[in-house]
Amino acid sequence: MSSNRDIDALIEMMAKLPGLGPRSARRAVLHMIRKRGLLLTPLAELMQTVAASARECLNCGNIGTGDICDICASEARANGLLCVVEDVADLWAMERSGVFKGRYHVLGGTLSALASVGPEDLRIPRLLDRVKTEGITEVILALNATVDGQTTAHYIADQLEGTVALSSLAQGVPIGGELDYLDDGTITAALNARKRF
Repeated sequence: MSSNRDIDALIEMMAKLPGLGPRSARRAVLHMIRKRGLLLTPLAELMQTVAASARECLNCGNIGTGDICDICASEARANGLLCVVEDVADLWAMERSGVFKGRYHVLGGTLSALASVGPEDLRIPRLLDRVKTEGITEVILALNATVDGQTTAHYIADQLEGTVALSSLAQGVPIGGELDYLDDGTITAALNARKRF
């Protein structure tokens, strides 16, 4: 009887993960139990290892297994480029593309008057210190195109005005996107950021 409670508890815990609901969690747990030797046991061991060793990078806020992440530790990436993102998931998405070869700074969220999130609640003071001390020549603001994301970008731009080159990611029609499916804001941004053909 206790094993059923344990399995139910595992399903409930898995259902709390983003993208998994109760049904998906049940299917995943059942699959892992059936493939216990290949999936469940190694997954449990890896989760224990990661739980014991994962930490935020003291420099940028990325998640790694040391006090300084591999990106910050790489001399090859000390090229003066610093990409500012809201969250570690955004950093990982940028890294998946394999295009950006500089360093990152994770803010840990965005400014929000409604949620009472100010600059001191984010890693903005650390960002300003890094720009002064790390030889940064360009800060790329890769924040989400939300009201809070744009408010945060403008605040950072005001703080860094005149000290470093500032840029932001282009916004507009995604590759493979169809105009009929885009919202008005995306079409407006795409039209304003148009380039010569």
